[in-house]
Amino acid sequence: MSKPFPKPNLVPLKFRHIEDETEQKRRVEDLYENLNLRRTVRDYSDKDVPLEIIEKAILTAGTAPSGAHMQPWRFVVVQDAEVKKKIREAAEKEEYESYHGRMSEKWLRRLAPLGTDENKPFLEIAPYLIIVFRINSIEKDGEKEPTYYSQESVGIAVGMLLAALHNAGLATLTHTPSPMRFLQEILGRPKNEVPFVLIPVGYPTEDAKVPDLKRKSLEEIMTII
Repeated sequence: MSKPFPKPNLVPLKFRHIEDETEQKRRVEDLYENLNLRRTVRDYSDKDVPLEIIEKAILTAGTAPSGAHMQPWRFVVVQDAEVKKKIREAAEKEEYESYHGRMSEKWLRRLAPLGTDENKPFLEIAPYLIIVFRINSIEKDGEKEPTYYSQESVGIAVGMLLAALHNAGLATLTHTPSPMRFLQEILGRPKNEVPFVLIPVGYPTEDAKVPDLKRKSLEEIMTII
């Protein structure tokens, strides 16, 4: 006989109402102008970053919506130099294979304007690496259950994490060496935690450079029906 479904525990919504349209427009414009400056950074300073900033940014990411409110994410923060070195060595090994055989000519052509290759010194230089894992299942009372919409849920959380870190004046990069199984092994994570993305975090160097890229216009990314 199956157990009865739990009843919802509903509480009053805490919501900040903004009635003034001018203030609404100012806020959304300020946020856009700030996030429009966000860029993927590969030139990092080794300047220290207070851990409290990283913690608060991760708490912010943890406010993301998730399927069935299962919150299927784990954020592993690496600051130990030896562990960062191991991650760099393993990542560069996989990246070498990708750049010299795994990736198609079309893929490599797309990457060429970014100036990337298999060398990833930022994995050791940046003061923190945040490795985001997707929890694909849970086990309770001897029963295993998948997490629902975990891919989408973790993707939203990562977007919020990047925004929070940028808002704190920090640079980031979304690194996804493929395959990423080595992260699970080096960091000793269980099998139900699947590596999703590796994010170096820190301050850019004073002479940091980024590719001259153009984002799509509003007309190219929005359709009104």
